[in-house]
Amino acid sequence: MVEHHNTLYRDTPLILSVSGVTKSFDGFKAIDDLNFYLEEGELRTIIGPNGAGKSTFMDIITGRTRPDVGSVILHENDGHDVNLAKLREHEINRLGIGRKFQTPSIYRSHTVYDNLVLSLNKSRGVLQNLFYRATKEDRDRIMDVLKIIRLEPHQNDLAGSLSHGQKQWLEIGMLMTQGPRILLIDEPAAGMSDEETERTGELLISLEKKHSLIVIEHDMEFVRQIARKVTVLHQGHVLKDGSFAHVKSDPEVIEVYLGRQGNRDSNN
Repeated sequence: MVEHHNTLYRDTPLILSVSGVTKSFDGFKAIDDLNFYLEEGELRTIIGPNGAGKSTFMDIITGRTRPDVGSVILHENDGHDVNLAKLREHEINRLGIGRKFQTPSIYRSHTVYDNLVLSLNKSRGVLQNLFYRATKEDRDRIMDVLKIIRLEPHQNDLAGSLSHGQKQWLEIGMLMTQGPRILLIDEPAAGMSDEETERTGELLISLEKKHSLIVIEHDMEFVRQIARKVTVLHQGHVLKDGSFAHVKSDPEVIEVYLGRQGNRDSNN
């Protein structure tokens, strides 16, 4: 199966190969023989109804949950393959896989700048990081990240004083300081204003090619903005892959997901 998809993606090397993964909880298959392949530098959007297995999928990639069967292969730059399914969460993080949850996790009582310093090296404790004297290389990296996330004017503000959208951007920046190869981002547009949503889309698009990104999202207008390739999950497996226009017009996708979305929106 992996060989087939390596042929399919021959123009761009793969960074992640998820093959034949199944995960059950008390007899319920949250993930059912899932196959998923991510290219180096790709921005992939994942959509699907509640209960489709999206969060469990993220948990498996990051080591929070181990699959019952199957492999999750990270393709290293030196040509070696690493099966993430055999590693612990912190080991996977050190390999360059960062995850952002829906609710921002930041140090609210510290400045924006200090939040980025605290994220530079997670092998140090919080107290060690607070007293850590950043090198010029560290400072340059932080300033680059501040520009990308558009928080340079707020670098001395307390993180707790930021708007919801700015907090989301800060947490993305905190992941970026670690130089991740893969960024997993869960519903970044949730709770944002229209302007913040658009700017978040611009931010994620700017990270394309520099990092590989997997973005889970329900806001279809936001998906339309950022979508390159969309994967639709349903009942723990891939229902459809393709462009936004392709999946949006697919009868199966409309039946299991988009039709429900429309009904939900009309009732709000």
